[in-house]
Amino acid sequence: MHWLAAAARRAALKGAEAVVIPAESSLADAWDVAARTLGLSSDELTKVIAPVLGLAAAELDNVDARALAFIPERIARQYQVFPLEEDKRALVVATADPTNIDLEQAVGFAAGRRIQLRLASPNAIAAAQLQAYGTDAVIEQLLSSVDEQVAEAVRLVDDLEPEQVASAEIDAAPVVKLTNLILRDAVAQGASDIHIEPGVRIGVVRFRVDGVLRRYMHLPMTALHRVVSRIKVLGKLDIADRIRPQDGRSKVVIEGRHIDLRISTVCTRDAEKAVIRILRPENTRKLDEIGITPAELARLRQLLGCRDGIVIVTGPTGSGKTTTLYSAIREIATGEINVSTVEDPVEYELAGITQIQIDPKRGITFANSLRALLRQDPDVIFVGEIRDRETAEIAAHAAMTGHLVLATLHTNDAISTIARLADLGLDRQTIAATLRGTLAQRLVRRLCTSCAQPVNGNLNHEEEALAQRYGTIPQWRAAGCKRCGNSGYRGRLPVVEVAIVTSALAEMIATGVTTQMLQRAAMGQGMQTMRELALAQVRAGLTTLQEVQRVVGDVVADGARAESDAAAILVVNADANWRRMARALLEGVGFHVTEAVDAEEAIRLGRTGQMFTLTVTDMLMPTPGIQPSLSAESLTPLDIPLPDTTPQPLRGASLRIA
Repeated sequence: MHWLAAAARRAALKGAEAVVIPAESSLADAWDVAARTLGLSSDELTKVIAPVLGLAAAELDNVDARALAFIPERIARQYQVFPLEEDKRALVVATADPTNIDLEQAVGFAAGRRIQLRLASPNAIAAAQLQAYGTDAVIEQLLSSVDEQVAEAVRLVDDLEPEQVASAEIDAAPVVKLTNLILRDAVAQGASDIHIEPGVRIGVVRFRVDGVLRRYMHLPMTALHRVVSRIKVLGKLDIADRIRPQDGRSKVVIEGRHIDLRISTVCTRDAEKAVIRILRPENTRKLDEIGITPAELARLRQLLGCRDGIVIVTGPTGSGKTTTLYSAIREIATGEINVSTVEDPVEYELAGITQIQIDPKRGITFANSLRALLRQDPDVIFVGEIRDRETAEIAAHAAMTGHLVLATLHTNDAISTIARLADLGLDRQTIAATLRGTLAQRLVRRLCTSCAQPVNGNLNHEEEALAQRYGTIPQWRAAGCKRCGNSGYRGRLPVVEVAIVTSALAEMIATGVTTQMLQRAAMGQGMQTMRELALAQVRAGLTTLQEVQRVVGDVVADGARAESDAAAILVVNADANWRRMARALLEGVGFHVTEAVDAEEAIRLGRTGQMFTLTVTDMLMPTPGIQPSLSAESLTPLDIPLPDTTPQPLRGASLRIA
C-alpha cells in the first residue's frame, strides 16, 4: 500500500478506504489521486496527514532567504524539496515524500546541516521553486520575445554547459579550489587520467602521464571525500549514492582550453575511488600527424581505401586505438560519404558524422545500434568495440553488404585478431570473406629532448642485457629533468603493426591454419612486427630498450613462439631457381624453409639434429656426380608428423616432384 493511502486511513478520513494508488505512480500523481478521491485540496490534505506522520505542515509563504543558499537548485529539484529556514545546527526543508530515505542524507550532505522535515504537496513545492529559482519563468520570458521562425530554427547542441575553472576562483570555497587545482595541474602536465584513491587515513592523487602513473599529492581522507563529492557534482552523479559504481561526464574550460571529462566512481572497502579521463578535442589530428611510420601509414591508407569489409585495431586500454581511428575517420569523412559511429563513450565529437552513445540502461547497445545504422544508408561504420557474438555477426553482415566497418578489439597482436573473432562465434569462412586487415598498436614513450644522454658505447648492466636480448645497441638513455617530471620521457610514439589480408592469407584463414602459420605468412607479405618497429625507434634514438621491454615485451615473446612453432620444410634441388621458387611459395603460406643443393647436404642437415616436418625434392634427388645409389630412398625418413591443418596429400617424410 502506498504510504499516502496508509496515512489517509490512519487519519480516519472519510473515503480513505477508496484511496488506491498504483505502484508505478509518480509522487505528483499519487497526491492528485489521494486528494481527488478524498475530495480535498492538496493544502487541506497536507494539514490533515502531517500530524499522522509526526511532521508539521510547511509554511511556504514564510521562507528565510538565507536557507536557499544551502541547497543547490539541482538538488532541490531532484529530490522535490524546498529550504525553509536554517540555524547553526539544522536546516528545515519542505518535502512531499518523507519516506524517501535517500532524501535526508543527500540534502543534508549538500547543505552541511542536519535536516528537519516539513510536509508540503508536490504542487506547492514546485510553485515555491519556480518563484525562488525562476528557471522556467526566465525561459518563458525569453521565448516570448523571440520571433517564431527563429525559435524553430534553433536546435539542441548540448545540455552540458562548460564550467569555468579560472584564476578568478582563487577565493572560492576550499573544496572547489582544491578540485580546480588538481584539474588544472593535470592538464598542465599532459595527464590522460586522474586517479583519486582512498587509503586508511591518507589518500593519494595520481596522474597518468605518457601511460605511466605519477604521484601528485597526498590528501587526508576528510579532504579526499569532499573532492570526490565535488567531482561527482561536476559529472552530475548522485552524491548520496556511495555504494554503486557511477559514470558521468562534464565539460570544463581550463585556462581558455575546452576539456571533456569522463568520470567514473567505484566503492572500495571504506570509501569511493574516482578516476577522471581527460579528453582534449585538439587530440583528433590527421593521420600523418600522429607519428605512424611512413611504410605503416601507407598500408593503413590502403585498408581505408577499401569500400567494404572489416578493419580492426587492437591493443590494450590506453594504447591509442581511438586516436588512430578518429584520425582515420577525419581523413575519410570528406562530406561525400555517410560516416556513423557507435561508441561507449563518445570520446571526441567530430563534425559531419553521426555519433551514437551506448547506454545499456536505456537499452542502447552496440548490437541494436548497429542494426539501426544499417537502415541509415551508411558508407562507413565505426564500432567502438566488438564485445560479443551478436555485435561481431552484425558487423560481418554489414561488411558483406557493402559497408566498411572500423572496429576495435582486445588482442596481443594483429594476427591474433582472427582467433579472437573465431572465439566470438564467427566461422572462418566469414572471417576470410570480410576481414580486410588488422592493426595492433602500442605507445612507447619518447625520450625527453632536454635531458637525454648519449650512450657512446658505454652500456650499463641493464642496457647490456637488453641489447643482447633484442640485438640492438641503444643510442641514447633517459636521464630526467624538470620539464619531463624527472622521468626522462616526454610524449609518446605509436608502434603500429599492420597486417593486410591478401587473397592467399584469406584462403589460409578459411582452411583454419594456426595463428603461428598466419603470422609467418603475413610477415612474408611485408608485415613488420611491433618488435621490429619498436627497435627501429631505438636505433633512431627516439626511445630506449627499457621502453621496448615495458611496452612490447610480452608481444615479443609471442612472436618468438610463432617463429619457433612454424612448420620447417627442407627443399632439396641443385637448381637455384627451382629452390627459390619453392621457398617463395612455401614461405608465402607460413612455412620455415631450409635449402639443400643435394642429398648429401640434406643428410648432413638431418644428422645435425635439425628437425623438418617435410622434405620437398624432385623425382630423383640430386646428388654430386649424379650417383643413382643416392636416390630419394637413401634419405633417412624424418618421423615428424605435420600439423593437423596440413592437407592430407602432404603428410609424410618426403614429397617428390616429377
